[in-house]
Amino acid sequence: MHDLVERELLLLKKEYEKPQMSQAQVEELRAKMEEAKMADKKDKIKRIRTRAALTAAAFVGSFLILPNTSPVIAHAMEQIPVLGKLIEVVTFRDYEYESDRNHADIQVPEIKVELGLPEDQTLENLERTTDEINREIKKITDSLIEEFETYLEKEEGYQDILVKSEILTATADYFTLKLLCYQGAGSGYQWNYYYTIDLNTGKRLQLKDVFMEGADYITPISEAIKEQMKAQMDADENVYYWLDDEIEEWNFKSVTDETSFYINENGNVVIGFNEGDVAPMYMGAVEFEIPGNVLNDIRK
Repeated sequence: MHDLVERELLLLKKEYEKPQMSQAQVEELRAKMEEAKMADKKDKIKRIRTRAALTAAAFVGSFLILPNTSPVIAHAMEQIPVLGKLIEVVTFRDYEYESDRNHADIQVPEIKVELGLPEDQTLENLERTTDEINREIKKITDSLIEEFETYLEKEEGYQDILVKSEILTATADYFTLKLLCYQGAGSGYQWNYYYTIDLNTGKRLQLKDVFMEGADYITPISEAIKEQMKAQMDADENVYYWLDDEIEEWNFKSVTDETSFYINENGNVVIGFNEGDVAPMYMGAVEFEIPGNVLNDIRK
C-alpha cells in the first residue's frame, strides 16, 4: 500500500513539474505567426510584380482571378524551373476573432495543382492526394472553429487558438506542408501536422516509402534521436527529454511508422514530435534531423 501511495505522489509531482506554455510564449508564437503572415503578403506582392514584368499576361491573369482566396505561392518552389509550377498553396479561409477573453487566428491552407499540366498518372495521383490532404485540413480546422464558437456561446473562461501553415520543403522530388496548431485555455498546447507528397509519383509519402523494402529503418532513426537528445541535454541544463525518467512509461524508446516526419531541403529525414510527446511541455514541439550517413545505405 505504501508503495502504491508513493507512486501516486510521484506521478502527481511529475505532472506538476510539466510546465505549460506561458502567456509570454503564447505571445511570442503569435508574433512569429504574424511576422510570417506579413512576409507572405510581401512575398506575394514581389512575385506578382516580377511575373508582370517577365511572364505573359494570360498567366498573370490566371494567377489573380482565384475566387475567394488569398494566394500564397510556395516561395521555395520559385527555384525549381520545371516542377516549380506543379503545386501552389492558397489561403482557403481566414477566420479571426478578437475580444478581451477570446482570440482566434485560423488560416486554412489549401493545396492546389497547377492548371494546364499534361494529363498522366502522376498528375491524377497528385490531384487525388491534394484533395485528400485538403479534406483533412478542413476537418481539423472546422472542428477547432466549431469548438471555439461553442465556448463563445457559453461565455466561459478564456480561449486562444492559432493555426498557421508553413511550406517546409519544395524540391524536385518532395513537397511538405506543415500545419501548426496552438490551443490555449489557461494553459496551452501546440501540435503539428506534416503533409509530404512525393512529386515523382504524386502520392502522399509514408515513412516506409523512403526506404528499401525489408530494411530496418526504425532502429537507426530511433538511436540517432536518442543520441541527439543526450547531446542537447549535456549542452544545456534547461533541455530535458524523457530518456531515463523515473516513470519508465514516459521514456522515449522508438519511433513507429505513424510518427510524424518529412524530407527536408537537404534530402534528410526529419522526425517531428508534438508538445509533451518526448519531453516536458515547456520544450514545445521538437524536431530531429537524421544525418544522411545514418540512413543512406537503406534509402531508395
